[in-house]
Amino acid sequence: MDKPWKREPKLIGQLWAVVRYELLWNIRKKKFIGVLIVAFAITTLNLTLPVILRRTYNMPIEANPDYVISNSGMGGLMLFLFALVTVMNSISGEFEGGTIVPLLTKPVSRTLILIGKIVAAFITIFAAYLLLYAYMIVGGTLIYGSQNNLNLTPLCILGDLLSTFVWVSIILALGSLTKNTILTSVIAIMVFLAMNIGSSIISVFTESAWMLHYLPGNGAAGYIKVVGQPMVYAGSISTGTDNITKMIIQYCLHPSVNVTYVKVEWRGGTPQGGLSSLLKELYSEPLSLVLFRAISVAAAYIIALITLAWYVFKRTQILE
Repeated sequence: MDKPWKREPKLIGQLWAVVRYELLWNIRKKKFIGVLIVAFAITTLNLTLPVILRRTYNMPIEANPDYVISNSGMGGLMLFLFALVTVMNSISGEFEGGTIVPLLTKPVSRTLILIGKIVAAFITIFAAYLLLYAYMIVGGTLIYGSQNNLNLTPLCILGDLLSTFVWVSIILALGSLTKNTILTSVIAIMVFLAMNIGSSIISVFTESAWMLHYLPGNGAAGYIKVVGQPMVYAGSISTGTDNITKMIIQYCLHPSVNVTYVKVEWRGGTPQGGLSSLLKELYSEPLSLVLFRAISVAAAYIIALITLAWYVFKRTQILE
């Protein structure tokens, strides 16, 4: 019988073999490279377009010490795309290509295979986000001068990773259930669109925005109020799992603010007093509570859906 300390290095070696296999597969994916190129292109455009416009109209380029922190957070679409291209065929592709049979003939448990796939996805996405943030910091510093609050960058990356892994867990669960990459991708895209389009409508035109706190995606749209000034807002903020990084930044910079949820209420005729007269305040919550809830909901989805993916993957019968 193997001693426990002898089995541990063996398990680590098996896990690393799966992780290395998945990493090599991930970096060879044309779709992943394409999304990474698009992300760099968008970051470049965001950096340079204001400079180009100002030079076109002979306007000076002003220093902006908050450029990096105000542009941190990948945004829901990029988070979803990184998740989709990284893991959409991590499980289903093995069944479609027939590689699941030789993979399972190796002395590695299905649990270890799934853990290896998740670890490889984490490393791949983390490396991509690290490169993107480093590029934005260097570019922002060169163009707009010294930047404030760069100490928040690690938290921003962690927030984006947590948001991304909500979609990673959804896609892994779908891949385990369908064992079909195209079907997995189509369903995932439909869920993403439904969550984002539906949340916009529910958040703005109904009084049921509270339910969006417990669904993946952008969540309910809230407003950070100016203290002591009714119906005057300092800015908007989405409160769903896709916007954890934005909420982390706001909480670190303004820990005591409240988030107010409003509804557009059309009363007919021409609104008196501008657009603010159409807004009906529903309720307010501390930003700390909003952030804690978003992180908790994201963690709950990740744990539940990865557990589902593991259970289905472990129980699947392989027909050679």
